[in-house]
Amino acid sequence: MPKIDIRKPHHLSLADARAEVVQVAARMQEKFGIEGQWQGDVFSFNRSGVSGTIAVESEAIQVKAELGMMLAPLKGMLEQEIQRKLNEHFA
Repeated sequence: MPKIDIRKPHHLSLADARAEVVQVAARMQEKFGIEGQWQGDVFSFNRSGVSGTIAVESEAIQVKAELGMMLAPLKGMLEQEIQRKLNEHFA
């Protein structure tokens, strides 16, 4: 299965970085029906065709996802969109 692994450095406090991820996670749930839960500073998410995590670290955000076969052809586009959103929230 195709995997996405993107790390984005940031200069926010841990609390502010987590608040940004909370906003992104809420949007993912609203727009794509992705279910998720927090375990410490890691947001784990899944829905049919994709599962992964968004880890909030003191100096970076780490996004990892595993795509199902139906989303595999969209891997490049999904990586670009994730990168765009990370730049928008953590630039």
